[in-house]
Amino acid sequence: MSLVIHQLDVNKRAERKRFIKSQWAFYKNDPKWVPPLIAEKLGDMDPSKNPFYKHSEIQLFLAERNGKTAGRIAAIVNYNHNKTHNDKLGFFGYFECEDNQETADKLFDEAAKWLRTKGMDTMRGPENPSMNDEIGLLIDGYELPPLILMTYNPKYYLKLIENNGFEKSKDIYAYWLQEGYESEKLLRLKDLISKRFDIKYREVNTKNKDQFKKYINSIKEVYNSAWEPNWGFVKWTDEEMDHLAVGLKQIADTKTAIIMDINGELAGFGIGLPDINQCLIHNKSGSLLGALWHIVTKKKKINAARIIALGIIPKYQNYGLDAVLYYELGHRCINQGYINGEASWVLEDNEKMNRAATQTMNGKLYKKYRLFDKKI
Repeated sequence: MSLVIHQLDVNKRAERKRFIKSQWAFYKNDPKWVPPLIAEKLGDMDPSKNPFYKHSEIQLFLAERNGKTAGRIAAIVNYNHNKTHNDKLGFFGYFECEDNQETADKLFDEAAKWLRTKGMDTMRGPENPSMNDEIGLLIDGYELPPLILMTYNPKYYLKLIENNGFEKSKDIYAYWLQEGYESEKLLRLKDLISKRFDIKYREVNTKNKDQFKKYINSIKEVYNSAWEPNWGFVKWTDEEMDHLAVGLKQIADTKTAIIMDINGELAGFGIGLPDINQCLIHNKSGSLLGALWHIVTKKKKINAARIIALGIIPKYQNYGLDAVLYYELGHRCINQGYINGEASWVLEDNEKMNRAATQTMNGKLYKKYRLFDKKI
């Protein structure tokens, strides 16, 4: 059987669309798969529209066997990552493949070959396309569909990747939270810390342009300082943050996206996004019109949220303020009808966050994702 690898031109809309729609070949009969919005992905992969590509590059590859889709992969160079970490790391992302090792090997070979031309010596992934986006291969917890902005894949992908010579780089955890998440420890910490600090919360205002921009700037300030010590972290540029904000603005619940102030000073933030995947899972075509229809008709039935980001600036870390933020965000989510939730993604060796998820919030580790490295 003839296998052909096509190198697509990411600057051409038709080529990007061909790459995006190839995903349907692998999931069209999988009831847990949440189809992406084609229009959204077209914009995300467009170097002229996504500010990520002002400092990075991407190359798309599509595999066909006898004229039918057999796999795909993207090779990515994130120059800001390499400046931050002083390495020569290239990435692979958007990986999909038939259960055939030859196909997987040829896709990885093409990605590695392109990355070497850019001076890279190691390949890591999957990242779609960076650590600030959808990352990791699902390796445990296939029973439930993914929540918003989380990845999903067949079980056999693990075999294809490991057989190609990739080794584990880092595991990432997702915890399931339910109503009644408040442990005695959380309640005790919340009471003690609330008495010690003058804590106020600001909700996001999406209708006032100036206030929304101020809110986004506050998040960026906390994120870029709180996450700086984290493995693989790369600061958002102003344009990247603004670009992300435009997308999240469409789906955010203003009650569950909050800024924490202490004595009138910025201290932290937390964002719980409604799991609109519960609506989009029914949008089998990936069309924008279909997505709008399912969101309008099913939004009130959403019963889960994903805690997508939470941080405390260094000055206020180690005071237990994260516990107060967990409590506040959890109660706000429940009050909005999101009685279940996911806290993710949490690095496997982040002892503080893993301990907080299990002991402070009674969370259950229910999904694991993995990033892989390979010398090229």
